[in-house]
Amino acid sequence: MDNKGSRLADGGRSGGALNNRSGEGASFDPDFFHQPVEAVARGLIGATLLVDGVGGRIVETEAYDSGDPASHSFRGQTAGNAAMFGPVARAYVYRIYGLHWCLNIVAGPPGSAVLIRALEPVEGIDQMIARRGAADPLKLCSGPGRLCQALAVDGSMNGTSLNAPPFALHPPPSPVPILTGRRIGISRGAETPWRFGASGSRYLSRPFPA
Repeated sequence: MDNKGSRLADGGRSGGALNNRSGEGASFDPDFFHQPVEAVARGLIGATLLVDGVGGRIVETEAYDSGDPASHSFRGQTAGNAAMFGPVARAYVYRIYGLHWCLNIVAGPPGSAVLIRALEPVEGIDQMIARRGAADPLKLCSGPGRLCQALAVDGSMNGTSLNAPPFALHPPPSPVPILTGRRIGISRGAETPWRFGASGSRYLSRPFPA
């Protein structure tokens, strides 16, 4: 990956503006999730995500839209990806390899969503350890499958609002320096730099290339 694909960014115009207005317990502006999906993915870095009170700070995301060959929505709406074409700020939860759940937040134009790749654990760490069977805090939520296991996210939550229990989602209290790079584990659309991460975080699923 070249340096351009992993450059340091300031979080973007709209995401940064929302970050400056936010505080503990605050909510995202309703218009936030109607932005282009890559702006939402960037603006979610540093946000707090909780599921039944268990969770932490989002430190890594990826963006996908219907024009993206790596997206589940690329070939149109199906029963499996219908949540991506529904209201924004709702969960799109799917299983990979028949084993691991992945949590996405529907955002942007229809067919778009943000994959939540990693969290910095903050709340309910003992519950995360029990669910994951791992005590290392760096490995509790570093990857979409680990994150869902730690937060007990499963397919029953597909299509549910991120603004209502069991979910809680709060904007970052201050702007977060952000790294950008190519997305992980895809063979199509791999050149698109729609992976975003908190600069300096130890909780990423994988380091960003220098």
